[in-house]
Amino acid sequence: MKVLLAPDSFKGSLPSRGVCAALKKGIFKVSADIEVTEAPIADGGEGTVDAIITSAGGQKCVECVAGPLGDKVKAYYGILRNGTAVIEMASASGLYLVPKDKRNPLVTTSFGTGELIESALDRGCRKFIVGIGGSATNDGGAGMLQALGARFFDRYGREISCGGGNLDKLVKIDLSKMDKRIYESQFIAASDVNNPLCGENGASAVYGPQKNATPRMVEILDRNLRHYAGVVKDIFNEDLSETAGAGAAGGLGFALIVFLKAKLKNGIDIVMDVTHMEDKVKNSDLIITGEGNTDFQTCFGKAPSGIAKLAKKYDKPVIILSGGLGEGYKNLYSMGATSLFSIENKPMSLKNSMEDTSDLIEDRMEDIMRTIAAFYR
Repeated sequence: MKVLLAPDSFKGSLPSRGVCAALKKGIFKVSADIEVTEAPIADGGEGTVDAIITSAGGQKCVECVAGPLGDKVKAYYGILRNGTAVIEMASASGLYLVPKDKRNPLVTTSFGTGELIESALDRGCRKFIVGIGGSATNDGGAGMLQALGARFFDRYGREISCGGGNLDKLVKIDLSKMDKRIYESQFIAASDVNNPLCGENGASAVYGPQKNATPRMVEILDRNLRHYAGVVKDIFNEDLSETAGAGAAGGLGFALIVFLKAKLKNGIDIVMDVTHMEDKVKNSDLIITGEGNTDFQTCFGKAPSGIAKLAKKYDKPVIILSGGLGEGYKNLYSMGATSLFSIENKPMSLKNSMEDTSDLIEDRMEDIMRTIAAFYR
């Protein structure tokens, strides 16, 4: 039997490579003769660089850049063998980098993401895949642009400070100092959301609360992004704030689309293409995927849904093994999932589940594989 392991990370608990290792241990408890292929996956958020580098090959580059609060953090990106840079904005500007008691999307910045792009440009990269999930920011990508040389001025000719809370002061954007290599480059933004920049379905209203934004802060941030989009419209003579995905990563999607002319694509589709996932699925008898929590949101471009669709195309059985199963998880059956399981083996807290993730994955995978092996003779 040929088994393909293609899980996403269990966010906050175990990276996708660790999930693969635990799944493999569980399988080999049943039989060491099972042929296992590891192909960790991601959908544009945390773990995207690791997943692509592991499956497609390349090198990882580490840089010291500005974190979401402006303090220095160690972030990384990948360079594939063909010279394409794979940048994970969460590595520099991710929510996980900010302690819960300090999360404030009025002040967080995407500046460090711009520094990663600058570093890749210095290394000769001119093709970019930018994963834009898991952000701590709501600055419309202004910080990223500032790192690349753009200057944002208030009515008094002073440069405004970083953070979405200051965008209401913006009256002029000077692009004359932007790194000219940007215009020689091609950008693809990998995202799993289709939100516009502003409004009830926009970056601030939908994702602001996840970043510790109060209702009043959401109101301010949305108003500021709308003002920002108006200034940008005056520069480019078109309004792209309603573009699907413009609201991704606190509006970073908007900046990538407008200023870097990025094409926005579904993150899981990009990752599967780069890692040649279709060939791996075709050559497998069984596919195992999963994530930290599977619910109705998984159907909208999350990694397990992409794997399930691909498996369905080739009539391959696919099992989704996740940390938890939430409301609407059964929607995955119509997308190609054969069965779904949670790693929890008894009533337990989220804390305990996250602390014991590896062991729980291993044990549940063994249970599942014993059932399958009984019929695969």
